[in-house]
Amino acid sequence: MIKFDKLFALLEAQGKSAVYFLRQQGIHPAVMNKLRKNERVNTDTIDRLCEKLDCQPGDIMEYVKE
Repeated sequence: MIKFDKLFALLEAQGKSAVYFLRQQGIHPAVMNKLRKNERVNTDTIDRLCEKLDCQPGDIMEYVKE
């Protein structure tokens, strides 16, 4: 399972509200809910997040064996 806990921790560490930041970057609320629930998102979303946060995918997500 891919988890996005690192994304929300990174946003918090940068003092950014997850809801405000993601909406500002054009991330649809439905996609934000998927991220919060650790559901699948497409690579375009991951690419956009990495670009806006100037990070690598491993900085915002991790694989956790179930």
